[in-house]
Amino acid sequence: MSEAQTTAVKAKVVRTFVGRVVSDKRAKTVTVLVERRNKHELYGKIVASSRKFHAHDEKGEYHMGDVVEITESRPISKTKSWVVTRLVEKAREV
Repeated sequence: MSEAQTTAVKAKVVRTFVGRVVSDKRAKTVTVLVERRNKHELYGKIVASSRKFHAHDEKGEYHMGDVVEITESRPISKTKSWVVTRLVEKAREV
């Protein structure tokens, strides 16, 4: 293969996050809260930030409190472009 062909065959970088399911009320959709902890660039303090993602759940098998892994995919709807790939931890029964 020539050098031009090898540079054209690059693997796509797929973003994955691990977060907690905070809502499972929509059909085939769960809302996942992803929390991140970063160091403030000027002051050095650890700052927590969070963001919610709508993720596709085809079978409806994930429920509130579950810790799941989500992966970026093609846009499925207006707000959904993530898919739940695996269950990391099942929610504890209270």
